[in-house]
Amino acid sequence: MIRFPLNTEKGIRAMESGNKLVFAVDRTDTKTEIKKEIETLFKVKVVKINTSTSLTGHKKATVTLSPETPAIDVATKLGMM
Repeated sequence: MIRFPLNTEKGIRAMESGNKLVFAVDRTDTKTEIKKEIETLFKVKVVKINTSTSLTGHKKATVTLSPETPAIDVATKLGMM
């Protein structure tokens, strides 16, 4: 389950240069579950997902979108921009 988008300086740079979005997700979510949820919620095509878990147990997913759907458009819908 996607919790919320992460709006950090590094995340904004990744959005502008690499067409990526960063989300905080549940610790038990797998990459395929995250991909399905992103694609159904935002009607976009996901190319790749990288996940990382911090030492405190928080998990984040960096989602690379296809070139047809700019990440800035999705961020605008979310109210990040």
